[in-house]
Amino acid sequence: MQDLIRELRWRGLLHDVTPALEVRLSKGPISGYIGFDPTASSLHVGSLVPVMLLAHLQRAGGTPIILVGGGTGMIGDPSGRSAERPLLTTEDIDRNAENLRKQLSQFLSFEGSNAARILNNADWLRSLSLVEFLRDTGKHFTIGMMLQKESVRSRLEVGLSFTEFSYMLLQAYDFLHLHRTERCELQMGGSDQWGNITAGIDLVRRVDGAEVHALSAPLLTKASGAKFGKTEGGNVWLDPTSTSPYQFYQFWINSDDQDVETLLKRFTFLSESEVGDIMATHNQNPGLREAQRILARDVTARVHGKDVAERVAHASGLAFAPEGLDRVDAGTWEILAAELPSWRAERTRFPMTVVDLLAESGLASSKGEARRQLKQGGISINGSKVAGDGPVELDQLLAERFLWLRRGKKTDVIVAVDS
Repeated sequence: MQDLIRELRWRGLLHDVTPALEVRLSKGPISGYIGFDPTASSLHVGSLVPVMLLAHLQRAGGTPIILVGGGTGMIGDPSGRSAERPLLTTEDIDRNAENLRKQLSQFLSFEGSNAARILNNADWLRSLSLVEFLRDTGKHFTIGMMLQKESVRSRLEVGLSFTEFSYMLLQAYDFLHLHRTERCELQMGGSDQWGNITAGIDLVRRVDGAEVHALSAPLLTKASGAKFGKTEGGNVWLDPTSTSPYQFYQFWINSDDQDVETLLKRFTFLSESEVGDIMATHNQNPGLREAQRILARDVTARVHGKDVAERVAHASGLAFAPEGLDRVDAGTWEILAAELPSWRAERTRFPMTVVDLLAESGLASSKGEARRQLKQGGISINGSKVAGDGPVELDQLLAERFLWLRRGKKTDVIVAVDS
C-alpha cells in the first residue's frame, strides 16, 4: 500500500493528501470511497479521474467503495458550479443511479479479498430525520467553518440556497456512516471536493474519535487551458447511446501532442517506463500519432470492451486510409454506416449505374453532377477509381452488404444494402 502515493504522484493524480495517510498505508490495506452523484444518466470522461483513483487503490491492495449518491443527488453539490443545479425527481435520480452503477462496475474487480463494493447513500439519507440530523450532526459544524470552504465561498456573491449549503453536511455524514458500517478510512475525489472531504474527516473525529484520511486529484485541463472532456458537441459520455464508441475513440485519438503524455499517465495502467518508451517513439514521428492510438485503444477497450475497441480502431483507420476493404467484417461497416453519411438501398435496385448510385446516395447532388465528378476522376467505389458509368453489381458488395463511395479524399457515403 505504501507505493500508492508514489504511483499517483508520478501519474499526476495527486493534488492534496492528509499528512498521516502515508503512515497509515504503511500499516496495511485500507478501504476508501468516492461518491458519484447521479445528476445525469451517464458519467463523462472527466469522471474517469476519480474512477482511476479507485482502480489504483484496488491495484495497491486497498478495497474500493463506489458510493452512488441517490440521496445527495436530491440536493446537488455546489462545488464547481456558478449556479444552482435543477432538482431532479426521485424517479430520475434512481434511474440515473442504476445507470451509473452499471458503468462503474466495468472498472473494478468485484472478486477477491479486496473486492469492490457499490453502495447507494439513498439507503441511509432518505430515511434520516431532519431533527435527528440537525441534533446529532449539524451541531458539529459552525457557520464560520462552512463559510471558509471554497465550494461555499465561491458561490456567496451569486447566491447559494440553504439546500445546497447543507450538502457539505450530508457528504460528511456519508463518511461517518461508511466508517462505522464499512470500516472505511479514506475518502478520495477531485480537488474541488477537498472542503467537503475534510468536513467529513472533522465529523468522524468529533463523533467517533477516530482518525480518517483524505486524498484528492487535480482537476484536469488541456495544455491550451480548455476544460478537459468537452467538444463542440458537449460532454463526451461513457454511455454509447450518448457518445458512440466511434466518437469516443475519436476524442482520444484527436488528443493534442501537448496533452497525450499526461493522458497516458492518468487514464491507462501503463508503467512509467512504458509511457516513456511510447513517448520516445511518438516524438520521433508525431505525425503517425502512435501515442494517441495506444491511448484511444486502451481507454475505449476499458469503457466499451476490447472487441468494440478493435472495431472502432479499424473503422477509424479506414475512414482516413481505406485499404484491405475485403477483409473488413460487417460489424465494422455498421459502425462506419452509423458515423458517416449513409444510404440504405434494397437489393432489388441492383445492378444500378454508377451515376444513379452517386445521385441517389447523395454523394452527388444530381446525375449531371455525378457525370462531372466521374469525368474529373474524383470518384472511387470500394477504394478503386471509377471512370465511367458502368453497372454496379451485387457481387461488388463488401461483407455481402456494403459499398464505400468516396468523392475526393474526404467526402464519403456508406451504402448499406438490405439483406
